Amino acid sequence: MNIADLKGKIRDIEDFPTVGVLFKDITTLLKDGPAFRYVVDTLAERYQPERVDVVVGVESRGFILGGALAHQLKAGFVPVRKPGKLPGKTIKVEYELEYGRDALAVHEDAIKRGQRVLAVDDLLATGGTMGATLRLIRQLGGQVVGVAFMIELAFLHGRDKLKEPTLHSLIVYE
Repeated sequence: MNIADLKGKIRDIEDFPTVGVLFKDITTLLKDGPAFRYVVDTLAERYQPERVDVVVGVESRGFILGGALAHQLKAGFVPVRKPGKLPGKTIKVEYELEYGRDALAVHEDAIKRGQRVLAVDDLLATGGTMGATLRLIRQLGGQVVGVAFMIELAFLHGRDKLKEPTLHSLIVYE
């Protein structure tokens, strides 16, 4: 298995979620056991030396990768969700999307001060969603030791906006 094989398993959907957007559908990769295992194993191997305490997965496809990575790394898993989706007390942050504004929330007791955190999502586009997630992690006192994506759309320059030295994307579309 290699990156070209993985790219071949990702389906393009035109005009989703809005006209003019070319959506990278990872469900076609996820249903392929060896491909999904390769993605998780490759990312886990990269972050194993970081001694990750908690993996934070961003709603909703980040849950799939984040949960699997947390298992492989023997770490806890914390979901970051849209406001109103988590029970209990949460903290929230608003951010800009490529096509509007949105907000994310996390339980206020999800991360302990000083915990080593790996933040995970399926795709890096403009960086707004992950930027908001990193603000939540740091607000709770977490130490970001990695930022991982299955896919990066490099032409949208999200990496430049995040300015995270630990950022790694497995598949990059230039």
